[in-house]
Amino acid sequence: MQTQIDSQLLQTDAGKAADSILRSCVHCGFCTATCPTYQLLGDELDGPRGRIYVIKQALEGKQVTRKSQLHLDRCLTCRSCETTCPSGVKYAELLEIGRHLVDRQVERPVTEKLMRLGMKNILPYPSRIAPLLAVARTLKPLLPQKLQQKIPAKRTSGQIISATHSRKVILLEGCVQSVVAQSINQSARRVLDKLGVECIRVKSEQCCGAVNHHLGDKATAADLARHNIDLWSRLLEDGVEAILGAASACTLEIKEYPQLLKNDPLYAQKAQAIRDATADLGDYLQQQNMNRLNLIDTLPQVAFHSPCTLQHGLHLKGSIERLLRSLGFIITEPQDAHLCCGSAGTYSILQPQISTQLRSNKLQALSDNSPDVIATANIGCLLHLQSGTQIDVKHWIEVVDESLI
Repeated sequence: MQTQIDSQLLQTDAGKAADSILRSCVHCGFCTATCPTYQLLGDELDGPRGRIYVIKQALEGKQVTRKSQLHLDRCLTCRSCETTCPSGVKYAELLEIGRHLVDRQVERPVTEKLMRLGMKNILPYPSRIAPLLAVARTLKPLLPQKLQQKIPAKRTSGQIISATHSRKVILLEGCVQSVVAQSINQSARRVLDKLGVECIRVKSEQCCGAVNHHLGDKATAADLARHNIDLWSRLLEDGVEAILGAASACTLEIKEYPQLLKNDPLYAQKAQAIRDATADLGDYLQQQNMNRLNLIDTLPQVAFHSPCTLQHGLHLKGSIERLLRSLGFIITEPQDAHLCCGSAGTYSILQPQISTQLRSNKLQALSDNSPDVIATANIGCLLHLQSGTQIDVKHWIEVVDESLI
């Protein structure tokens, strides 16, 4: 793609990166075929190719409007287009640059500003989420049905593991996950304990930074990353063998710390070391001797939803399905498994109409074979899907844990 980026902007790191990414795009349109929002809305500007044109116009100094901003906002950042693209266009990186540029030129409505401010100052902090969730659960019977569906039920965590082993890993607590679904990490600890691996709790660990990063607050995301890097680096030096994430969105954010901190001379190299030590829980387990697990004879039929962060971000498509099948589970995969469920971090809050449509489509596909349970690998997807169905939606590690003898 030919570009005429503003000369001053072209002198910046963002301008240079955007110019390189734009030039790699060949207008083929393969991306539109796998874009969830284009499939729903049928508007070229609500697909990757159209959004690239919007960003190109902004970079070239042409006028952008509230409508331009809306088309960029509607992107889920699911990265399905990146998986499809034959030219390797780094769309997610370009989108981040474009959103920042457009947001500097287009004023958001006050309600949107407040919504984004609230999410940045609440969601990354468990100590703030917990009391708000307690109040919401108390008031739940008084709320409209739609709001009731958004309030997650309490999830029992079961037996707490306190055994020690010579092999140790850091298991990410997660900001939202640590409050609304402690059972996920407890299940992970129990399964890892059976395999002779101890999970270390890092008490002063903070949010991975994904929420702030996705809302355009890179400065806070970088600060959170630096804090965690300092904590984890010391433990890795002491012999901890890996950093494991049970939420694929968190794992992906940490894997991309080197990109976030590439211009920080003190942390760029440290971020790379953390990236190399970080693994998705399922990917890690596939490297272990899973024959040490004894499972019940009658295992549930599982419909698996692969989060976008797992299959398109971490490039681990099919990994959890293979792991579960190797353990004896009957796994069904939905039609159009590459399409997003509509959760996409804060997207379900900011774009509820599109998000709900995508959720309905995904649940219909997941329910086709009447599964006993729907499983996924990310807390955001889990909560989003559960709010639209009566079928139990669980993290896949909970399903494995519950099937242990």
